[in-house]
Amino acid sequence: MKKNIDQFNLKGKKVLVRVDFNVPLNDKFQVTDDTRIRAAMPTVEKILAAGGAVILMSHLGRPKEGPEDRFSLRHLLPVLEKNLGQKPLFANDCIGKEAVEKAAALKPGQVLLLENLRFYKEETKGDEVFAKKLALLADVYVNDAFGTAHRAHASTAIIVKFFPGASLFGYLMQDEVSNLEKVTKNPERPFTAVLGGAKVSGKIEIINTLIDKVDNLIIGGGMMFTFIKAMGGKVGNSLVEEDLIETAGKAIEKAKAKGVNLLIPVDTVAADAFKNDAQKKTCAAGEIPDGWMGLDIGPKTINDFIDVILASKTILWNGPMGVFEFASFASGTSTIALAIAKATAAGSYSLVGGGDSVAAINKYDLADRVSYVSTGGGAMLEYIEGKELPGVKAILEG
Repeated sequence: MKKNIDQFNLKGKKVLVRVDFNVPLNDKFQVTDDTRIRAAMPTVEKILAAGGAVILMSHLGRPKEGPEDRFSLRHLLPVLEKNLGQKPLFANDCIGKEAVEKAAALKPGQVLLLENLRFYKEETKGDEVFAKKLALLADVYVNDAFGTAHRAHASTAIIVKFFPGASLFGYLMQDEVSNLEKVTKNPERPFTAVLGGAKVSGKIEIINTLIDKVDNLIIGGGMMFTFIKAMGGKVGNSLVEEDLIETAGKAIEKAKAKGVNLLIPVDTVAADAFKNDAQKKTCAAGEIPDGWMGLDIGPKTINDFIDVILASKTILWNGPMGVFEFASFASGTSTIALAIAKATAAGSYSLVGGGDSVAAINKYDLADRVSYVSTGGGAMLEYIEGKELPGVKAILEG
């Protein structure tokens, strides 16, 4: 990639890096999963080693009306310090007097973290004046936030026009794009996609796109019940999107017409309440009694899915198979994760993406046993759908 930080002289430069530090926090505001922070470190370390200074900017959560303490990036400072091996500086705003003064005083080898970009509505609106204020803080712009690359926000796409010839991709962004190309351009076959998660609504386009690309499409998670209902099954109190039953039916027909092996669960672990210690029983996926809800895939389904995964050469996984946060209903997700790791060890290529899938991979300590863990769920899916990502396009054209 010509927009590579390895080919740019960063000595003495102040480098504004858009990272994706939108990480989960617990009720004590401690980071519970630092995957995204760790993923940005190679880019930060490269800039510092090349003699530059780093100014980090990110969003966190979805603040509605201006600054809110629970969405402050200062909560990330202890984890950032641990990953950097040095104490980062912090500005209580991303623009304005303090940000300008701290950026101006920054010396090579130092790191400054700016406050949450989304404390300003101008960020998500893609406001040019706001983008220019951010741009004034630095000499070079690096986008390393793949998780927001599908948004035309001020800090991801609009800002590039203020860095002519000095806007670059970070290592994470490069890795994301090159790994996604392994799935989208001539994947080794058989190619299997494993889709899960609660809802069909966010996955309709990707389901239709994948039916054109894959040999096997595995459906799990809460979204399976919309498909099961489309096939005439009884799903009890399970999660169903009534308005998408027809759409699911069309996807089933499309897969049949294309000769794609569409695997929909044949059995489920059902519960009489949405809680870990609920009563549970295994039943046919289309014969769930009234008052019961499916919270995981069943043992026969697990075996069917494992057989297909182990016979695959390329595997894409997005979304858990059940409510894996509850130990009683985690078996589907954990065994599928292990099967993907086993296939990878045997030489298959595996790409895992989406918040819950990444959380599952980390929970079972399998991150090093799959080929690549993507930091962007929505961006990953849109890239596979063939959509242009504004954050990528802006730099390629900038």
